[in-house]
Formats: sequence, structure tokens, C-alpha cells
Amino acid sequence: MKFSLLPLAAAAGSAAAGTVKYAGINIAGLDFGTSTDGSCTTTNAVDPGTTGISQMQHFVSNDGLNVFRLPVSWQYLLNNNLGGTLDSTNFGTYNRLVQGCLSSGAEMCIIDIHNYARWNGQIVGQGGPSNTDFASLWSQLATKYLHNPKVAFGIMNEPHDVEISTWATTVQEAVHAIRKTGCSWHTHKILLPGNDWTHATTFISDGSASALSNITNLDGTTNSLIFDVHAYLDSDGSGTSTSCSTDNSEAFSTLGDWLRTNKRKAFLTETGGGASDSSCLEKLCAQFDTLNEYSDVYLGWVGWAAGMFDSSYALTETPSGSAGAYTDQELVKQCIVGKFKNSTG
Repeated sequence: MKFSLLPLAAAAGSAAAGTVKYAGINIAGLDFGTSTDGSCTTTNAVDPGTTGISQMQHFVSNDGLNVFRLPVSWQYLLNNNLGGTLDSTNFGTYNRLVQGCLSSGAEMCIIDIHNYARWNGQIVGQGGPSNTDFASLWSQLATKYLHNPKVAFGIMNEPHDVEISTWATTVQEAVHAIRKTGCSWHTHKILLPGNDWTHATTFISDGSASALSNITNLDGTTNSLIFDVHAYLDSDGSGTSTSCSTDNSEAFSTLGDWLRTNKRKAFLTETGGGASDSSCLEKLCAQFDTLNEYSDVYLGWVGWAAGMFDSSYALTETPSGSAGAYTDQELVKQCIVGKFKNSTG
């Protein structure tokens, strides 16, 4: 989720109706303890474990959802050893969650490095960790999932306050590191995040769309390189309020028109609203209507968040009950599931 004031976009275009290919939910927990400055208290991470896996099984079997994003901190995976190898214990914990996603019947499992383009307050490739450090992380992760084409690589959660052309160079090195492992564009999607918390509203105006458009695979193509965008519905787009004031239709129409013109695609990998606020029920569903109208350029949406969030969390999408007897939040039932083509009712 984001913590920044964001202006609303201003133009909208027409679109043909359709349905997106993917819909699902973030399974949070191993990102807990990570701050927006990229610092992380790894002891605060909470393994979703069997709870997260049973939630994914429920969302697939009972709701027809088919994608899950699995947040984790960079520090957790390396046990705070920047530039080092994946920690066998911590990566083993994370991998069990990934394998649970793969075995749930989901069509996509997104690895999400939840560090805001930073390590302990310093920006990657901009005075902080080197691009080589970052590329090393992604090379190791891609090697682990070389033979799992349902795994997608979310390069970084919500970069903010970065120099965008320099950030694009960092992302390019990570993309090439992934592709050099053998994870080609034929098999694995890579999600490219922009500046300003990768918010859909500012993705064009802040230069993210332009800068990230120059990133290529090893063969010079842009196949399977997907723009990663986020959007919340409260007044400042930060995802910190339980009430919703916009359905982001203008932002997603404007970006959708740009994507069509430039023959690119995007994926909304974080969005949500107050679980008990009627304004959010109305506006989140309307937002998904807009994405469905642009289903030729938007892959889908992933709600924020279930996993280890309990009912006290304002944006919770965690189902109540327990394995085998889950009940969905109304926001999940009507919008995340209800607006998806695979909805069972």
C-alpha cells in the first residue's frame, strides 16, 4: 500500500467491454516489519504458512480466483546479508508459500520484493545498494523457479522518490539477470514498477511509462514485460483511509488508452478499500468495470490484502472462519470475485 498524496488524472477514452484474465489477492505476512524507507525488522515477519495456503485454496476452489501475490522483504530472503545468497531457512519458508500457491490451482504466483526500491533507507542504484546487488537477488530467485512458468517476477513493490531514468536502468539489469537464468519471455512474466508508488494515476505523467518502455529482454523484445501499477480509492490514493472517494475510472481509462496506443499491457497488483465501508463497495466494483472494459491491455487485479491480516485491519480481505469453512469479505465477494469472469456466483 502507498503513503503519498497523488493528483487525479484528467482524461478518459472509450473502450470495448470485456473481462480480464486474472484476479486474486495478496497473501501478506512475510513483508510485515518492512517500512516505506526500505528498512526491515525481519523478526516482525509472520509466515502465512498453512493459513495462507488454505486461503489460496479457498479463493481458487470456491471463488474461481487465479492469481496470488506473495510479498516478502529483501532482508528476510537474505537474512540481512546484502549481496549474499538466499538464506536457506528464510527462503525455505517463503518457498513453501510459493509452492502452496502453485499447488492451489492458481494460474499465476507473483514474487513481490516489498522494499520500496530501498534497502535500509537507501535507494537501489542511487546511492544505496548497487544494481549488481539487486540483480544478484533476482538471478538467484529466477534460478529457483526456472521450471515454474506460473511464477511471475514482481521486480519491486512501490518505488517512490526515485530518479526515474536511473531507476529504469536498475530494473533493466534485474530483467536481464532473470532472463540470463533461462527464464525467457516465452515462459515467465516480469512486472515493471514505476515511480510515485507505481500509482496508475501518475504512471504516465511522472515519466514511468516512458522510461520503463525502454526496458527489453535479452533479444531486444518487450514480450512478457508488464507494467506493474497500484491504485487505492481514498482521497489521496494512499490506501490509508477506510472510505473511498474515487473509482479511478479516469486514471485507468487514460492509462488504458496509452497502453493501446503503445501496444503494452499492465497489471493492477494492489488495490482495495475499507472492508466495511459502502462507498468502497460501490467504487471498487466500478473500478473493476473500467478494467474489464480495457481487458485487452489490463491483465487483471490483485486485492490488498489477506494472509495474516486479521479483522482489525481496515483494508482486510482475509476471509473469516477457518480452512474448509471460510466466508469472504463482502468487498471480495462482490468486487474482486464478482467482477471477474471466473466468478462462481
